Amino acid sequence: MKILILGAGQVGSSVAANLAREANDITLVDKNPDWLHDLRDRMDIQTVVGDASHPHVLEKAGIEDTDMLIAVTNSDETNMVACQIAYSLYNTPTKIARIRALDYITHPELFQRDAFPIDVIISPEQIMTDYIHHLIEYPGALQVLDFAKGKVQLVGIKAYSDGLLVGHELQALREHMPGIDTRVAAIYRRGHAIEPKRDTIIEVDDEVFFIAARENIRAVMSELRRVEKPFKRIMIIGGGHIGKRLAQTLEKSHQIKIIEHHQQRAKYLSHTLDKAVVLLGSATDEELLLEENIDRMDVVISCTNSDEINILSTMLAKHMGAGKVMALINKPGYNELIEKQGLIDVAISPQQVTIGELLTHVRRGDVVAVHSLRKGAAEAIEAVAHGDETTSQVVGKRVDEIILPQGANIGAIVRGHEVLISHHDTVIQSEDHVVLFVTEKSRIHDVERLFQVSAFFI
Repeated sequence: MKILILGAGQVGSSVAANLAREANDITLVDKNPDWLHDLRDRMDIQTVVGDASHPHVLEKAGIEDTDMLIAVTNSDETNMVACQIAYSLYNTPTKIARIRALDYITHPELFQRDAFPIDVIISPEQIMTDYIHHLIEYPGALQVLDFAKGKVQLVGIKAYSDGLLVGHELQALREHMPGIDTRVAAIYRRGHAIEPKRDTIIEVDDEVFFIAARENIRAVMSELRRVEKPFKRIMIIGGGHIGKRLAQTLEKSHQIKIIEHHQQRAKYLSHTLDKAVVLLGSATDEELLLEENIDRMDVVISCTNSDEINILSTMLAKHMGAGKVMALINKPGYNELIEKQGLIDVAISPQQVTIGELLTHVRRGDVVAVHSLRKGAAEAIEAVAHGDETTSQVVGKRVDEIILPQGANIGAIVRGHEVLISHHDTVIQSEDHVVLFVTEKSRIHDVERLFQVSAFFI
């Protein structure tokens, strides 16, 4: 697929890296030649220097025969105009744009054919807000992902010594919870994926990814670790787009304090937020943290634009007695260091959270949702089965009859309103939503091909 990406910032470069590894034809456009030179040295991509909304720049980048335009510059207006030009002058099939301003997003009528013809709108701030909100809903989870409009969830959790299942075989899970159906999709032990089998024994510190119907998630979590009390008191560090949206989402049901060091922004937040307490100051000011009872906070979330501030402020909060700490970290090197040292409870990569939304529209076959896991090393996919036994490699077959690529397994099937946890004798029907976990990123295309309808399939 020929893909043109506008904007070589954190999101654009991350998208380019992911898509280039999958043998797509990628061209990246940005005004900054130094960024492009560095990215071109590290990736198999083409680059063009220039303004992403200018027709002659888009032509130089090959817009005439581009299959997909992904506009993720830092300017909403540039992204919107670029999509308009791609539609009006070049009839580009698929146009995706990052739109950050709520003033635009709350007026969907703007994104019609007779206005700004954008096929898919990506709002990283809203995606991040929803992602963090899920982590607040399920204390102790490392990752919570929705499939089939929330009917099914995939949850990553670290197994602790006080978990009922720790030290026992996986098959004991069914014995402990005979009325609840779940499936362990993957286990990561000391950073490496191991295949979950009936006789696999769960060890302390294993990262266990399991899938279950939404209403059963908490019950399954209790098998792997002590159930934590719901979060009530939350401190948010940084009142930017993500911090503000998160405070607005949580203040109705939680006690929220938000620290912002810019006076004008703090004043704006105090007028905008209803119940949250807005504090003007630095998140690394120990006196301020003591005054605000940091040791009584159930969770501290740092979401400023600086990785360094996010890391230092959460480490300090943890040192001063905060319960849980979460930090947004953009730089992969920092993420790896934090994970190895265990300095922060949850390190969140905005690029990896956002990339799934984009990959959903790049995947072949009818792929409804894609979530990136383990810093992009693995993926969870929701694909829709179409066709019949003569045109599909999955329809009409039992799960154990489907030849899945190495590292892939089927976790659940959603059939209408019914959630079916995958077992060896489960039969896939046409229009089933199938949730798969893929630990080998290189086998993604093999999985996609399984769900492509072919008149020549035998």
